[in-house]
Amino acid sequence: MQPWIVVRRMGWVLAGGLLLVGGVLTIAALMPRKWGSSATVTDCRFRIYVSGGAMHTNLFVPVETPVFDWRPHLDLNQVGKSPAADYRYLQFGWGDRIFYTETPSWDQMNYGSALRALFAPGNTSALMLKGHATVPRYPQETLKGVCLQEADYLALMQFLQGAFETDDRGKPIRLGAGQDGDSSFYAAHGYYSVLRTCNSWTAEALRAANVNTPVWGGLAPAVMYHLKDDCDCEGK
Repeated sequence: MQPWIVVRRMGWVLAGGLLLVGGVLTIAALMPRKWGSSATVTDCRFRIYVSGGAMHTNLFVPVETPVFDWRPHLDLNQVGKSPAADYRYLQFGWGDRIFYTETPSWDQMNYGSALRALFAPGNTSALMLKGHATVPRYPQETLKGVCLQEADYLALMQFLQGAFETDDRGKPIRLGAGQDGDSSFYAAHGYYSVLRTCNSWTAEALRAANVNTPVWGGLAPAVMYHLKDDCDCEGK
């Protein structure tokens, strides 16, 4: 058999494999983990928000609710420029430590660094934390509010607490300020890869709170697609 024929057939096989993988992932992104509708929760004491664009998702949770207060667990005065008393909500995001801490914005993304984060083994991770007086609406992102049962809200808080790496005193390890000077990065548990992206982490957090997520949550639009904006309480 001629070498060029072998190369061409190998190309067909590779292209077919990529199409198959892409099709499977598309189906998994569109398929929910839980089927059927669930009752809408309207107890606004335990409301969270998820914001997502084309590439990334973030969680927003209250600093304090009747059942959980972040202030004994985090020094909020170290998070950003504003005093801790100004913060009513905390924004959480997770990602590859090098890429996350060295990328000022998505339009300044280094594609070589992105490929390393996706495919190189052993990529350590970081949490981005930012405080807000109100839940922000970022340009070109969708914001959805989700109300939780008390037990599910506490499960989410436990998940977020467990995401921090801690020092010998049990305190979260701050890596430094964020690029905007008004946020902070913290050492996090877990390794970033194409199999566990920032959006996969958000989906894991939501599943801890009994929120429906896609079978494969590696992409931000997939996570946002399955979220119901079902908290009908007014105001923030």
